Amino acid sequence: MSNLDYGVIVVFSLLIVMAGLSFRKSGSDMKSYFAAGGAVPWSISGLSLFMSFFSAGTFVVWGSIAYEQGFVAITIQLAMCLGGFLVAYLIAPRWKKTKSLTAAEFVRKRLGGNTQKFYTYLILILSLAYTGAFLYPVAKIVNVSTGFSIEACVVALGLLILLYTAVGGLWAVIITDVLQFVILTAAVVVVVVLSVKSVGGLDNFVDQAPERFFDLTRGEYNIWFIVAFAVYNTIFIGGNWAYVQRYTSVKTTRDAKKVGLSFGWLYLVSPFIWMLPPMIYRVMNPSLGGLENEGAYLMACKQVLPTGMLGLMLGGMVFATASSVNTTLNLAASVITNDIYKVLRPKASVNEVMRVAKHSTLFFGLGTIAVALMVPAAGGIVNVVLSVGAVTGCSLYAPPIWAMFSKRQTGKSILTITITSLAINVGVKFFSASLFGDVLSRADEMLLGALLPLGMLAAYELFAKAKGSVSREYEEYKTGEKAQEAEMVSDKGQNEFGLKVLAVTLAVVGLMIVALGGYSEEGRILVVGVGAVILFLAAFIHPSLKLKKA
Repeated sequence: MSNLDYGVIVVFSLLIVMAGLSFRKSGSDMKSYFAAGGAVPWSISGLSLFMSFFSAGTFVVWGSIAYEQGFVAITIQLAMCLGGFLVAYLIAPRWKKTKSLTAAEFVRKRLGGNTQKFYTYLILILSLAYTGAFLYPVAKIVNVSTGFSIEACVVALGLLILLYTAVGGLWAVIITDVLQFVILTAAVVVVVVLSVKSVGGLDNFVDQAPERFFDLTRGEYNIWFIVAFAVYNTIFIGGNWAYVQRYTSVKTTRDAKKVGLSFGWLYLVSPFIWMLPPMIYRVMNPSLGGLENEGAYLMACKQVLPTGMLGLMLGGMVFATASSVNTTLNLAASVITNDIYKVLRPKASVNEVMRVAKHSTLFFGLGTIAVALMVPAAGGIVNVVLSVGAVTGCSLYAPPIWAMFSKRQTGKSILTITITSLAINVGVKFFSASLFGDVLSRADEMLLGALLPLGMLAAYELFAKAKGSVSREYEEYKTGEKAQEAEMVSDKGQNEFGLKVLAVTLAVVGLMIVALGGYSEEGRILVVGVGAVILFLAAFIHPSLKLKKA
C-alpha cells in the first residue's frame, strides 16, 4: 500500500473514533447508554442490525467461501434474508411489547431469577467466544494488507474498538455502524465495477470461472444445510441478546417490525454485490489455498482499487467488521450492569451504575482480545463461526423466544431444554467420531443444532397443553405487565444529536472521496461521483437542513 493509503486509514480511524466519543455525554444513565434513549429511528437501527450481523463474516468467512466455491456463498446469505423477514413479522414486535431494556430483563420477569442467572452467565461466557471470533477477521484484514503480525493487529484493534464503545454506549455503536455501511457500500461499488472491468466484463468472468462455480448449493453446503441455516438465522437474529437491543431501542412495535424488514431487504440485495469481488478474484488468481482464502476479499481490493481508495476500503472493512465486536461488548456490559449488578445493589446511584457499565465494557473487551488470539489454533475463522453457531445458537436463543409466545413454558422447562440440547449438541460435535464412527457433516451439524431444541420445546408445549396447565411464572409476568402500562419516554434530543454527528462525519468522508477521485488515474469519474452522492446524503439527513426545508 502507498503512503496515501496509510494516511487515509489514519484519518478514517480518527473520524470513526471521534464520532463514537462524541456521545460520551449522552450515556449518562442506563436508558441512554444501553437503549440509546428509547426511540432510535427504525432506519438507523435497521442499518445497525445489518452491519452488526453482516460484518462478522462477510469479508473473511463468506468471502473465503465465495472465492473457493462461488455462488453458494450468496445462497447461504439469502438464508439470512429469509430469517430477517420472519423476525420482522413474528419476533421483533414481540420483543418491543415486553417493555424490557434487555433480553435478560425479560427472562427474569417471565421465567424467574434463577433462569435469568443461568442464561446471563452462560451467554456472557459464549459472548466471549463470539466477540473473539468477530475480532479475529478485523485483525486478519489488517494483517493481510500491511504485513503486521496477527497478534499485534488483534491487540491494537481490540483496544481501539474498546475505547469508543466503553465511552459512547449504544448510540456510539449505532451511528458508527451506519457510517460504516454508507462508506463500505460506496467503496464496494467502486471495487465491483473495476473488478468486472479487469477481467474483461461479466461474460468473460463467467466463461473463465471454475466448473460448478455458479451452482446454488455445493459440497458440504447442500440444500439441508441451507434450510437449517435459515432456521438458525431466524432464531439467532431474533434472539441474540445483542440484536434484541435493536428492537427494544426503537419507539414502537411497528418500528421494531421495520427494523427486521430493513435487515431482510438488505440481505436480499447485498450478497449479489458484496460477494462479486472474491468470486472475480478466483479468476484473477486461482492459486490461494488453505487459510489464504480468508484474505481473498482484501487481495481483490488491492488489485483493482486506485491509490487512496484502498486505504478507505480497508478502514471501512476494519470498522465494519468491528461493529459485531462493539455490539456484543455493549450487550455484555448491559447484562452485567442491568441484570447482575443492579439486582445485587438495587439502590446503587446512577453514577455508580454508569461506572460499573463502563468498567464492564473494559474488562469484557480485554477478554475478547485474549479469545481472538486463540482463533488460529481452532482451525480458522470459518470453522469457529459455523461450529460455535451450530452448537449453541438455537439451543440458547430459541427457548426465550418461545417463552414470549407461550403461557405453558416454565423456568424449569426452559432451563432443562436449553441444558439438554446444548449437552447433546456439544457431545455430538466432539464425540461423534467415537460414537458413530464418523464426524457429522456441516449440514447434519447445523440441522441437529437447529431442530433439536425446537422439537423439545414443541414436545413440552403439547405435553403441558394436554394437561391443561399454565405456568405460574406466566401468570406473575402478566400481572406485572399490566402494572407497567407506560411506554418508555423517548429522548428526541439524542436522535437529533445522533443525526448531526452522522451527517457531519459523512460530509467529511464525501469530501475525502471526491479528493481521492481527483487524485486517481483510473476510475476518476466513478470515484468522484460516489463522493458526491455521499455529500448529498449528508445534507439530506442533517436535522438543521431538514428544518430549513420545512
